[in-house]
Amino acid sequence: MGCISGGIGSAVGTPSELALVRMSNDSKLPIEKRQNYKGVVDCIRRIAKEDGIGGLWNGATVTVLRAMVLSSAVLAITSECKVRLTATGLFGPDGNLFQGFPLLVVSIFVSSFFANIVSNPFDVVKSRTQQQSKTGVQKYSSMMDCFIKIIAEEGVFKLWAGFVPAFLKLAPYTIISLLLTEKISLAVTGDAAL
Repeated sequence: MGCISGGIGSAVGTPSELALVRMSNDSKLPIEKRQNYKGVVDCIRRIAKEDGIGGLWNGATVTVLRAMVLSSAVLAITSECKVRLTATGLFGPDGNLFQGFPLLVVSIFVSSFFANIVSNPFDVVKSRTQQQSKTGVQKYSSMMDCFIKIIAEEGVFKLWAGFVPAFLKLAPYTIISLLLTEKISLAVTGDAAL
């Protein structure tokens, strides 16, 4: 379910993700190379005009793969953490100390950490490929070319650049969204979602 929902969501959202990456990168460029986008709509409109409608899905493959890996890892690890922590007794029905809400928060926090570990390399490659315009210099010819060049030129650990800010962004978002999913599922179906 994580692969399917992550893949569909990111495929639909790739144009806005691309605009975010381009707008964030624009201020880092020399003044003469800046696009000076007026906003997300302007950025998307200009990408479509300069690179074609298909250009709005620049980096879509790695964006979709990242979301699939991230979502499936979060869901699987959260479910497994709940089972394992419940088995310790501290979080289980006998322990009663950290049942329910605390159990879920701890499980989601742990899953966010490990999901960030497996998805961060895709995030780095996604950002690098999406910064390229089809009309500009193409440093990377594909997702795999980008992976290979990053490892060869900057070392394997460069794939985890930005890990801490990514985790600090991911953990609260994941905790809120999965808590809501769990509570809504309990209210509607009577069963836990995770």
